[in-house]
Amino acid sequence: MTKKYKPISNKFPHLLHGGDYNPDQWQEYPEVLKEDIKLMKKANCNTMSVGIFAWAALEPEEGKFEFAWLDDVLDSLYENGIYTVLATPSGARPAWMAQKYPEVLRVNEDRTRILFSARHNHCYTSPVYREKSRIINTKLAERYKDHPGVLIWHLSNEYGGECHCDLCQEEFREWLKERYGTLDKLNQTWWSTFWSHTYTDWSQIESPAPHGMNSIHGQVLDWKRFVTYQTVDFMKEEINVLKGITPEIPVTTNLMGTYPVLDYWKFADQLDVVSWDNYPLWHGEKEDWKLASDIGFVHDINRSLKGGKPFMLMESTPSMTNWQKVGKLKRPGMHLLSSIQAVAHGSDTVQYFQWRKGRGGFEKFHGAVVDHVGHENTRVFRDVAEVGETLQQLDPIVGTSVEPEVAVIYDWENRWAIDEAKALRQADMGSDYEKTCKKHYREFWKRGISVDVINMDCDLSKYKVVVAPMLYMLRDGVGKKIEEFVKNGGTFLTTYWSGIVDDHDLCFRGGHPGPLREIMGIWVEETDALYDDDKNYVVIKDDNELGITGEYEAGILCSLLHAETAEVLATYKEDFYAGRPALTVNKFGKGEAYYIASRNEERFLNDFYDTIINKLALGKILDMELPAGVTVQKRTDGENDYIFILNFTGDEQELNMKSVNELTDIFTGEEITGQIKLGAYGVKILTK
Repeated sequence: MTKKYKPISNKFPHLLHGGDYNPDQWQEYPEVLKEDIKLMKKANCNTMSVGIFAWAALEPEEGKFEFAWLDDVLDSLYENGIYTVLATPSGARPAWMAQKYPEVLRVNEDRTRILFSARHNHCYTSPVYREKSRIINTKLAERYKDHPGVLIWHLSNEYGGECHCDLCQEEFREWLKERYGTLDKLNQTWWSTFWSHTYTDWSQIESPAPHGMNSIHGQVLDWKRFVTYQTVDFMKEEINVLKGITPEIPVTTNLMGTYPVLDYWKFADQLDVVSWDNYPLWHGEKEDWKLASDIGFVHDINRSLKGGKPFMLMESTPSMTNWQKVGKLKRPGMHLLSSIQAVAHGSDTVQYFQWRKGRGGFEKFHGAVVDHVGHENTRVFRDVAEVGETLQQLDPIVGTSVEPEVAVIYDWENRWAIDEAKALRQADMGSDYEKTCKKHYREFWKRGISVDVINMDCDLSKYKVVVAPMLYMLRDGVGKKIEEFVKNGGTFLTTYWSGIVDDHDLCFRGGHPGPLREIMGIWVEETDALYDDDKNYVVIKDDNELGITGEYEAGILCSLLHAETAEVLATYKEDFYAGRPALTVNKFGKGEAYYIASRNEERFLNDFYDTIINKLALGKILDMELPAGVTVQKRTDGENDYIFILNFTGDEQELNMKSVNELTDIFTGEEITGQIKLGAYGVKILTK
């Protein structure tokens, strides 16, 4: 079956390569702008993102608009074969607006209003800010609606943050009225009788505050939902203006990985294309291959947000970042490797922040294609040009996607609820949830098995395996969906701290794991939180169906459970719960459900998933044992496969390809037989 998506824009049906370009910072240096065009062509760039923080240059005074400079930039780019990702400027507003209309300034959770500063510093509720954004966006859309060089709209920049002003408080109350209807319903759902927190008038409700209400978890959870709702509502207003004038131009906005403040699943339906900004700290405290797996996890979220549709790598750095703790440079080969990694997971672009380093400001030392020296004779420029040259040869990959048999559930609302649980271990449990999901994901990544990263509302029926670590919250209907998945032959895996609360953060009556109890065939009596130095062990039972043996170190969290219909595969070795179940499997309908009761060492996950993968005959992209640190990813149109072999180690690696047939090097056309070598941070792209 052929499955190929349309390119991002039919105007330019190729992989996009370029970066954030800020000509508004260089209007006093026309010779620099002329030189930029020459350098862009030498760097094999075909696309520039323009106007992202240009509001003050576009509207230097209220109602006074200056577009001539932007006309010249877009025309010059297009005349030289370079297209534009054109931004709305709402990511940072000019000083005159903050001075004249202080309501546009955000109010922090401690109820102090900020001064004019930084960026992402505006109130999404403010009628003034919405009106001013509507005006400037209308002007942009009307002026450039027919410009042949405009490929896509870039909405604002990294929407984020929250505001606690009076306007937002009132909107929050209106949102709650719509959600609950009556105060009685709200009080029941929030369990507000706790500590006599019952509300008797809507005006009594405020957002969480460090010096105010923060002990009603349902209220905190709803505030986080509201922040996402209000941000999306502001974004929709931007979209409505643009689509009303330029309905044929797609829209995107640059997301920020697993940014915990916003639920990106609520953004996906509004966007034509998903894009994100990727800034890993290579060669740092974490081994590169493990960090690469974590980045693969986020790439796969962004592909999954639109059901497999290719996404855009909107920002990445060609060298280093200035805002990380240590600004270490990319080692030779890493720029091409990390760029191609995005393409391998489903991106149809490689774009950077930034094209040219500015002379001043917060990001004057942030990595860029063109350094302060101002010419192409740098290592970084050569690396970028190499990426561009490589992408030019990959046209057949445009629009292809990934078709995984495995899904990992990572859910923003679940993370919020875990963060607020006030249980077990107080130190950032939400971050711990993300790390745990990534560890389970890594077991497939390192074996070259494609994965979707989804939320709990997604369709499960197309997968063979669904992994849902720490699924603390179960929204209404999710338990039934998992039940149907397993009953119809799926394999479901979950862990400790799952099935605890509903979507209002109320604990399930009847104990844990709530709606998953029958599926898992267990009930959990207690969960033991251990100190970092505490250890226990899980001992695999003899003659178990997995065929693994021995014992594994356990720590951090250990659930004490009772097996009902489940088969016990392993038990705890020590402490007062020695001999109690630590790993179970339950046959349910045509499928199986596994429960991992404790946080076990990495060796356990390796052996456990090795057995599951073999048992279910999950399709590896290349049927071989991959060297440590090497992964394989695949994109396909249903007829042609494009296979990416990526070496995230600083050592040369060899792969024995004797058992692999009909693969050719996409660049040379050479048939692949016998051994292939990958240099340090090396890449091979094959086609079948």
